[in-house]
Order: sequence, then C-alpha cells, then structure tokens
Amino acid sequence: MKLAEERERLCETGRRMVHTGLVLGTSGNISIRRGDLVAVSPGGVALDRLTPADCPVLDMSGNVVEGDRKPSSEVPMHLAIYESTGTSAVVHTHSTYAVVVSATMTELPPIHYNTLLLGGVIRVAPYATYGTPELAGHVRAAMEGKQAALMQSHGAVAVGGDLDQAFEGARLLEWLCSVYVKAKMIGEPRVLTERELTAVVERAARG
Repeated sequence: MKLAEERERLCETGRRMVHTGLVLGTSGNISIRRGDLVAVSPGGVALDRLTPADCPVLDMSGNVVEGDRKPSSEVPMHLAIYESTGTSAVVHTHSTYAVVVSATMTELPPIHYNTLLLGGVIRVAPYATYGTPELAGHVRAAMEGKQAALMQSHGAVAVGGDLDQAFEGARLLEWLCSVYVKAKMIGEPRVLTERELTAVVERAARG
C-alpha cells in the first residue's frame, strides 16, 4: 500500500482532532505529503473513524493513484498550499473560536506573543465556496509567510513539517482565537507592539 505509514498517521491525527474538539462530525480534513504523492482524508467520513484504506493517495495534480474513496473536497486548497509553501502536512479545522473570529474580523491581532509561533498576525482569507479554486487561491495568499490562516466564516488551516506540528499549530490557533474572544468580553484586548514582539524574538534567540 502506497504511503502506508502516512495513511496511518492521518487516522491517528483525525482521532486527536475529534477528541480535542477541533472538528465535529465529518467536518475538517487533513493531508500529508511525501515526495510527489499526497495522502488525504476522504470526504464524508468522520475523522475519528478513518482507517488507512479509507485515505486515498493523490499525485500533485489531484489524480487518485490509490484508494477507493473520494478525496476530501478541499484537495485544491491542500495542493495549493503544498505548491506555495513546500510544507509536508496540512490540517484544516472548523473549530469554534476560529470560526467566530473568522466570521467577524479580517485578521487576528497579536495579543499574546505565542502568535509569533505561527508567523505573527493571522490573516483571514476572504470567503469563497468550499472546495473551489477561488478558495484555494485566497488561502494560499493568506498563508504567505505564515504557519496558519483563518478562512472567513469557515474555519482554520495550519501547516507543518509533519502532522504533529500542523496539528499543534491548529490547536495553538484555536487557543489564540479563544483568548481573543474571551478578552473582548471584558474589554478591548491590548495588542502587542512590533517593539514588544521583536523583544520576544531577541529573547528567544538568546536561549
């Protein structure tokens, strides 16, 4: 079976996404790239019920090279991200706070320095129908120079060198969104300045 280990990792990550509340039902999708092949979650199957055989393998043009199930409808977005970032894994969620922020804002400002782990200010890709080349283009642009992005009235996407890194990026983004939403309930969140963020980068460089 092609990409057997990678397809097993998709199943493990899918279960983690459901158990941590990043997705509900059959929402969300995940993929992992090895060379010129991509293993992706199928459409219409809950991520905590995946088996390796459920996960089709595609080439970089989106053609199925192995597997009987239809790939996720968001394959155009995944492939666009791989082409533009050179990353190895993509996690797309419909997590609650990410959707709340994406439906109300054009970006997620840095109210906590851990935003830097995702590349700084998180952009919100403009809305487009799911699974379309238009949405794929919007997300690709929003991801430029970042490890994650929000998708207007839709959800979030995070990338990484492997599925663990992409999954943790998605979890961090959901946490940052939740902190922002809860802070707004008390007052106007204070956004960290460029000087404050630069100081964090310099401090981290010193170890």
